[in-house]
Amino acid sequence: MGRKQKKSVMDRFLNTVEVMGNKLPDPIVIFIALMGIILVGSFVASMFNLKATNPATGEEVEAVNLLTGEGLVQILTESINNFSSFPPLGMVLVVMIGIGIAEKTGYFETAMKRVIEVSPKKLIIPAIILVGIIGNVAGDAAPVVLPPIAAMVMIKLGHHPFAGLIIAYVAAVGAFSANFLIGMTDALALSFTEPAAQLVDSNYTGNIAMNYYFIAVSAVVLLVVTYVLATKVTIPRLGSYDSSHLEEQKEELEEREVKALRWANISALITAAIFLFLLIPENGLLRNQETGSIMNDSPFMNSVVFIITILFFVPGLVYGLKAKTIQNTKDFGNVLSESMATMGSYIVLVFFAAQMLAYFNWSNLGPIIAIKGADLMQSLNFTGIPLIIGSIILASFINLLIGSASAKWAILAPVFVPMFMLIGYDPAFTQMLFRIGDSITNPITPMLPYLPLLLAFAKKYDKNAGLGTLIANMLPYSIVFFIAWTLLVILWLFLGLPLGPGGAVEY
Repeated sequence: MGRKQKKSVMDRFLNTVEVMGNKLPDPIVIFIALMGIILVGSFVASMFNLKATNPATGEEVEAVNLLTGEGLVQILTESINNFSSFPPLGMVLVVMIGIGIAEKTGYFETAMKRVIEVSPKKLIIPAIILVGIIGNVAGDAAPVVLPPIAAMVMIKLGHHPFAGLIIAYVAAVGAFSANFLIGMTDALALSFTEPAAQLVDSNYTGNIAMNYYFIAVSAVVLLVVTYVLATKVTIPRLGSYDSSHLEEQKEELEEREVKALRWANISALITAAIFLFLLIPENGLLRNQETGSIMNDSPFMNSVVFIITILFFVPGLVYGLKAKTIQNTKDFGNVLSESMATMGSYIVLVFFAAQMLAYFNWSNLGPIIAIKGADLMQSLNFTGIPLIIGSIILASFINLLIGSASAKWAILAPVFVPMFMLIGYDPAFTQMLFRIGDSITNPITPMLPYLPLLLAFAKKYDKNAGLGTLIANMLPYSIVFFIAWTLLVILWLFLGLPLGPGGAVEY
């Protein structure tokens, strides 16, 4: 009987993470537990007369016991209102109508294939990375569709197919919060940032584009970083691959798909041109009619979510009609229904998250914890660079245990957003720090449902491939992404640049 191969420290660490993560309950159960903890916490805090002074208003904030007759009545009578009035819920669902039809008709998948198909040989690897980064606006499409396409392309270039799997997967999930387009990721983040900020400032309103400048620059930086790692580390490390035993697979698009894509892209350009016509002129209909501003209280900013929905909806619909994936009104209805069906878990999650946020608000525990935490940070001088690095590392480690970005941010936002506001940082900045940390460990977390799928793709080329093979090749990306992205956000802080329209660094 042969000796068992000794596992490396990294293997043991990742195995421990996987075991711990698998033992965690469903995020919905976590929220229910947090609701109970907040209720008990409100009783204990009230019993000890816990209070704090809001430095922004000078108002004394006292803990409120929710485990009273009055508190119970409030919990029962306001539960539906907590859910239905959760401001970003409608925004997220509306965006999903546009993104959903573009994904379900096949528009996103065909667009990805076409970009790679027409790219010059020298630009194929950057094209794969770019499609992966941009593709995260398409929900599940990028990490599901792109890796197997990239693997086949790599074989034709004379490289190992694992290189294609890894590069595409890392670009799609590791650069999850970097993009040139605004999409579902931005909407989901805002859906928890805004109500969390309102625990301190009830008049606070964010917008879906408040991180846009930063995520656009991040997309450029991470594209370069990924390309360098791919060509200098991943491809040389994996070496060549004997593909003679593989069957030739169809990857070229059909003529009908190419024509449908062309018409869809034309429709997208026409739609964008119409909106620009309404926005660019000084008296444009989408500008603020009193000040002429595009950003401040303008119809454009107030309707940007619906505009984004239309920009995805129109080409998705045109593609579906031309490619015959939508042939009648029943198909149209089914596509919309299927796209919204994927939001079922989010809607249930929001119900419990809304209750949790409401309890936090009613009990005053959120503001008190934020004020006390802010005082502690200031006394320890834990601001600036240490705060940035610490926040990103914390989010990245939590990401190893909980895969859902919205679940993590729903838990962290009510504490960290108010806390950071009280020490002078805008909610847009706090949100961006979380999004960085949440992205960089995506390639290596066993909690992301796409990783087992990636392993299935890998086993097609090597039956002995395991999670350790994939994670070992993707770990350098997580490390370098952390370094590059952290340096970028530190530079942003020193320069005092806006993160996006209405998104500042300082509060």
